Amino acid sequence: EYYRPEREAQVLRAVSERNEGPISDAEMLRLFREIMSVCLAQQEPLKIAFLGPEGTFTQQAVFRHFGHSVQAIGVTGIDDVFSQVESTEADFGVVPVENSNQGIVSHTLDRFLDSDLKICGEIEMPIHHNLLSKSKSLAGIERVYSHQQSLSQCKSWIRQHLPSAECIAVSSNAEAARRIRYSPDAAAISSKSAADIYGVPVLFSRIEDQPDNATRFLVIGRQLLSPSGDDKTSLLLAGDEGPGALHALLTPLARHSLNMSRIESRPSSTARWAYVFFIDVEGHAETEPLKTALVEMQEQTSLTRVLGSYPKAVSKRNVSDN
Repeated sequence: EYYRPEREAQVLRAVSERNEGPISDAEMLRLFREIMSVCLAQQEPLKIAFLGPEGTFTQQAVFRHFGHSVQAIGVTGIDDVFSQVESTEADFGVVPVENSNQGIVSHTLDRFLDSDLKICGEIEMPIHHNLLSKSKSLAGIERVYSHQQSLSQCKSWIRQHLPSAECIAVSSNAEAARRIRYSPDAAAISSKSAADIYGVPVLFSRIEDQPDNATRFLVIGRQLLSPSGDDKTSLLLAGDEGPGALHALLTPLARHSLNMSRIESRPSSTARWAYVFFIDVEGHAETEPLKTALVEMQEQTSLTRVLGSYPKAVSKRNVSDN
């Protein structure tokens, strides 16, 4: 309970607003994040579960959000991240939820259907893929390992430079780097962090097809947060079927001039061909006008659940490359 993400967000916003250079906003935020991380660790290091193993982009997201003075716990799957937090083995968890080019990570959203965990934060991070290999040239590479999404995000580059190589999907980019440590005829698409950890040279940098490639991660915990002053709320909605059903669900948001930034539909577990909706809306569930809109939405839906109200991610202009 000594960790207050909403208060931390307020401090970081103030740092950015007061910064007049010459140090960039990104470096100032990184500095203050690490100071707060060290101070929190004097009480007790936070335990953060993430999609491992060591060297994944999700681990980088952990350090970006919490600083390096935490106990990062790498687990093998998204289900395991949720389980670690639900069982109190971890204080918080970090999971990917969507990519700017490949769309949502459906398994993360589906896990909220049967979990009481709350969203306590979001992290937006640019993702740059690199080709790692012990081979001295592309001609010696017969296989390319990576997570399926990373293979998709680099498919044009692979088609152009490694048309004959076999692409093999594994559980994570870090696992791909670990797997090729002793295989000079193989390559991995992974991060520079994984290259350093597993001792595999970077043969080519930034091979992603879209240069603005980014991934959004969610911080999950066990409690709803208080307002920070610049928040986003994630909701889980389900209503009756029929003409205009979705319109009726969302009308209270329009009535109160609330901006909805995202909507996703997922199959419901209650009936065949039934769906639930995940939406993100600006504002905090405990403050107006969203507070009143939620009361009105309850009258239109069979399920309205606040998954979390949390500080918005640091804006893209303040995010530096890893």
